Amino acid sequence: MLLQRIFASVLLLACVGLALMAWPYQAAFSYEPVGPRAFPLLMLGLMGLALLYMVFRPAPIKQNPDEPPLDRETLTKIGLCVVLLLVFAGTFEPLGFIVASILIGIPMARLYGGRWLPSTVIISLMAIGLYLLFDKLMDVPLPLGVLDVLEN
Repeated sequence: MLLQRIFASVLLLACVGLALMAWPYQAAFSYEPVGPRAFPLLMLGLMGLALLYMVFRPAPIKQNPDEPPLDRETLTKIGLCVVLLLVFAGTFEPLGFIVASILIGIPMARLYGGRWLPSTVIISLMAIGLYLLFDKLMDVPLPLGVLDVLEN
């Protein structure tokens, strides 16, 4: 219980620090009605409220027997997941959203028990679908990277 409270307190301090960094941000142009700082401040505010609850809650969170224990295998999966997300962040611009999503999504699906063919098909369709949703429907520009030749 004490470790959970310490962890929540450290994350709460990080949220406060990030909110202080995000507060003065002003963009030269704004394509959103609320401006570019609203989303990070909203997310940090919600995280802060949840962390405050974790710090001051009355009873410890008990381990549910249906949840996997934090053994070596689970921690390895979590570590590999973090590494894959860091690789995604590094390849997002040069490779583009679709290619980076496919290259990271398939190993992520395999890491959690997905089979090769369904993982490849579903991840590919999701990457293309999400690109079309964000770039074409919601006007949120995503990089095409190596597929830039397909853009007209």
